[in-house]
Amino acid sequence: MYQSGFDWDDARIFLWVAREGSLRAAGRALRLSQPTVGRRLARFEAALGTVPLFDRLPDGVRLTAAGSAILPLVEKLEDAAHTLQRQHRLANTPDSVPVRLSVGEWAGGFLAQCLEGSGAQARLPEGALIELVVSDQTANLSRREADLAVRHGRPETGDLYVARVGSIACGVYSVDPHCGNRWISFTEEQAHYAVSRWIDARAHVEGNSLRTRASNLGLQLAAARAGSGRVVLPCYVGDAEAGLVRVGGPIAELDAPHWLIVHRDLRRLPHIRAVMNWVAGVFAANRLRLAGETAPDEDVAIDVNQPCPSAGDSQRNG
Repeated sequence: MYQSGFDWDDARIFLWVAREGSLRAAGRALRLSQPTVGRRLARFEAALGTVPLFDRLPDGVRLTAAGSAILPLVEKLEDAAHTLQRQHRLANTPDSVPVRLSVGEWAGGFLAQCLEGSGAQARLPEGALIELVVSDQTANLSRREADLAVRHGRPETGDLYVARVGSIACGVYSVDPHCGNRWISFTEEQAHYAVSRWIDARAHVEGNSLRTRASNLGLQLAAARAGSGRVVLPCYVGDAEAGLVRVGGPIAELDAPHWLIVHRDLRRLPHIRAVMNWVAGVFAANRLRLAGETAPDEDVAIDVNQPCPSAGDSQRNG
């Protein structure tokens, strides 16, 4: 009897369940209900006529031997489908469509400030539309989760065009020139961040404590403005805050080189190329500001490699 084969959308369900480890997590990623994911996965298994592709466990699913065997084959189908999509886009995309740019928090904040920049290199083309998407995770450009990415960290794999656009320096800031003995850092779930590890090491050496944990730059900045303690900020943010004082120079070990990343096929599209040129241009035009080369006030400069005064000393120096 003639078999119509499987539906590619059902194969995508299989891939996402394998990647996420549960029907519920796959449903969240795909914006589908868990029952819908289950039905389509069962339809995919039936179309292949194989034994079950997953073992159902109390806390999720696990690939069976049959599922593990077909996983790389379905991933190749996914790559082929995305290649077709990119080729279609190259031939049919108008210049006015939105460009989705995946960014980390530091790069995203900087680029948002430059959307209406001055100068030929720092200006977006008329009518260009950019979607800035901040995420801790690097978007998978092959799966079209974003058109471009600006990231602290160079990808090691993928058919990608990668170019370094510059670095973002950071420093220690506080409302009190003598900085006190408390720190503002990230949450425990973000303890693996380089900034978190640096603050923890400093606090340990000084015998000081964390006063506040906050999950993003905006909350940390608000806490610093309120006098909750010292905070590590990108220099382009901290130096622009009239109420904050930079404590010493930029922190060399936290200097963050940033890379512009795009799939090789898409970089030939005029609207993608325009945004690439804009990103490179604003990083170049703001190199000194991003490097934190505006010197802190000499009267309050403190070596970030030396402990801050105790709370008592800070009060006495008033």
